[in-house]
Amino acid sequence: MSNDKSNPVEEFRQALGAALRAMARTEEYELSYTADKPSGSDKAGRIPQPPRGLPEREVREARGWADSFALRKRHHDSRAHMSSQPAAGVARDVFNAAEQARIEALGANAMQGCKDNLSAMVDARVRMDPIARARDVDEVPLSTAVGLIMRERLTGAPIPKQAETGVGLVRDWIEESAGLHLDELVEAAGDQKAFARLTRQILQDLDLGEAESDETEDSDEEDEASDDQDDQDGDDENDEEEGDDSPSSGQDSAPDTRGEEEESESEEGQQDTQLDDDMLSDAEMGDEADDGMIPFRPNAPWQDLPGLFDYKAYTTAYDEVLSAEELCDPEELARLRVYLDQQLTSLQGVVAKLANRLQRRLLAQQNRAWDFDQEEGLLDTARLARVVVNPTQSLSYKIERDTEFRDTVVTLLIDNSGSMRGRPISIAAICADILARTLERCAVKTEILGFTTRAWKGGSSREQWLADGRPAKPGRLNDLRHIVYKKADEPWRRARKNLGLMMREGLLKENIDGEALLWAHNRIVSRPEERRILMVISDGAPVDDSTLSVNSGAYLETHLRQVIDWIETRSPVELNAIGIGHDVTRYYRRAVTIMDAEQLGGTMVDQLAQLFDEDKLSGRSRAA
Repeated sequence: MSNDKSNPVEEFRQALGAALRAMARTEEYELSYTADKPSGSDKAGRIPQPPRGLPEREVREARGWADSFALRKRHHDSRAHMSSQPAAGVARDVFNAAEQARIEALGANAMQGCKDNLSAMVDARVRMDPIARARDVDEVPLSTAVGLIMRERLTGAPIPKQAETGVGLVRDWIEESAGLHLDELVEAAGDQKAFARLTRQILQDLDLGEAESDETEDSDEEDEASDDQDDQDGDDENDEEEGDDSPSSGQDSAPDTRGEEEESESEEGQQDTQLDDDMLSDAEMGDEADDGMIPFRPNAPWQDLPGLFDYKAYTTAYDEVLSAEELCDPEELARLRVYLDQQLTSLQGVVAKLANRLQRRLLAQQNRAWDFDQEEGLLDTARLARVVVNPTQSLSYKIERDTEFRDTVVTLLIDNSGSMRGRPISIAAICADILARTLERCAVKTEILGFTTRAWKGGSSREQWLADGRPAKPGRLNDLRHIVYKKADEPWRRARKNLGLMMREGLLKENIDGEALLWAHNRIVSRPEERRILMVISDGAPVDDSTLSVNSGAYLETHLRQVIDWIETRSPVELNAIGIGHDVTRYYRRAVTIMDAEQLGGTMVDQLAQLFDEDKLSGRSRAA
């Protein structure tokens, strides 16, 4: 390195990027840095930013992530991987984890320094994984356990200490069922196709799939396209039922599905390039690494703002962020989605009206307008006839006016607390379903998130507090569970089944709104869109008996009010709320209330549309 020590972090970043490209044997790979979870693809990667001073552990972890991306670029064929992988679900997660273990083993076995870096990175990765908190077989993510056991077989590296308990719960079963094929891993590590066939044999040994499957990604796409077409047909029938309720007939009254179909085809065409991102995010790194997220955080989370909020968590070691697929198998998700659709049966007419009116309201803000008879601009072909008739006439030009509708992304944050059980959670799921479908038709990206806790009346956090001697004023004493139902860049048709998870018995527990609101805020604030809207769907105040029993009675509510005030006055994110059965205007400045699903029609349409109306935003000051 240079002797200039004015910016050692920048020197480290440049050296790391050069080392990555050299190991990957490529001249084109963009390495950037993020405060969120790492993510990587075939052409770019994002890793944790080492702090100033370059602590040894953080440096080794950053090098490990960079080495992992380089090895994947060098040794992984995404097309071959996609042609061999099983259908979505646990089997695919295990298959992806096995391939990741193979890629990293090739580097670890060839270079001792790379092995040390990867070991530090795996330790960091395991700390973020639910396996570090697993205390029962049902809590062990099988993909992580199998991946670590394969890593152990391929490199001789021990299981990280944080995962020893979780792996120990399933090791005997895995080795007894698939031990014969696990022993053959080392010989197949250098051949991706042979390793994939062997992995499929292991999946068969574990009763997770067939060794040779006729299921392909194309068939999955056809099934999804068929489901989407059925849904679209249903929407079209509802649109026809609306009849004279629309202000005009023809194109104005029916949603234009051609753009939606083109977008679906575009998403399918991009699947090859997104595969590697899915492999890492689904199998190893959780669901924070969304496509389109950029390493830019103008507003830090509460942990990074000491003194701003009089609030703390006793420990965050047991908190988790999971996708809906990680909490429920595909078959049950499909069954729960059918149950949700049954709730929609009596509301099909209302749903169609809401979707159409809200769509027209939003599209009206996107209409293109032109100024004609200009001296320069685009040639106005509609006025060429008069030039032909009278050559002395000058050519006419037109200029497009700037549209007031800015590029927009919307996050729907849904309260998954026990008080929402029954009709309220059905209404919340219906709202999310309608809004996501409608906004997607208007080219507005939508993310759907949920929040609850892992246990009633405290979980592992409370047990740790008790074991530590019950120190005074411990703060939050429950384990958070944040759920990603739909990512912003994911088409609605791919995520529609996930909303059925809200109907699952046992999911809804306590609600800690303040931290959930900050989590959703920090996700959307990193988006590149010009306008960012965060909409909370809730039924009232935060409640967690474990926390409130050892803190003041208003501990959670005070924190929620502080967070709301901070976002409304200092953040570029626009905060709105929909109250389910309760008036939430005592918390949020801009809110509407829905007492029952039937209220989704009528004036409710205009109220929801106004939440997206920029010229009706209440005045508020934001800190520079």
